[in-house]
Amino acid sequence: MYRTIVRMQNHCFATIMALAAISAGPSAIAAGPVSLPDLELDLPAGLACSFPLTVESRDSTLVIKEFQDRNGNLVRLLQAGRGAKLTFTNADTNAQFVADTPGSVTRIAFNADGTQTWVTTGHNVLILFPTDVPPGPSTTLTVGQVVFTVDSAGVFNLQKRTGISTDICAALSQ
Repeated sequence: MYRTIVRMQNHCFATIMALAAISAGPSAIAAGPVSLPDLELDLPAGLACSFPLTVESRDSTLVIKEFQDRNGNLVRLLQAGRGAKLTFTNADTNAQFVADTPGSVTRIAFNADGTQTWVTTGHNVLILFPTDVPPGPSTTLTVGQVVFTVDSAGVFNLQKRTGISTDICAALSQ
């Protein structure tokens, strides 16, 4: 469970708020934009990059819309909003990479087999762990579209990436 929460926090940082809102029920989903709390994560070497990585997210706003089937089961989630100011720090060298992301849209389909299909557009960061497909560690900012699935064990499987991608680990290694 912790691994999944950490992964979600790293993917656009807004995702953890969306999942918290889903678990709290429909009344927790706000009708208008929600300002997300600032977040800071310290990830050990080998998880997101070959070195310890600190990730900070500031000043993000999100709108969440959920879609249910006839039986009231959540089948899809749409989240969109103003992106965050993201700061990535190589904890060994203190080198920083800053991305002021203007916004993104994420569509999450909750599949009958327990998997999720994510389609992200705009400015998004995807962190892949060594257990993912393809295996990480990797931390990539993509301006474009990223499609991936998440299985019930929290394993991410990258399906497609289009647009301009920046390898944040490589940028912080120079």
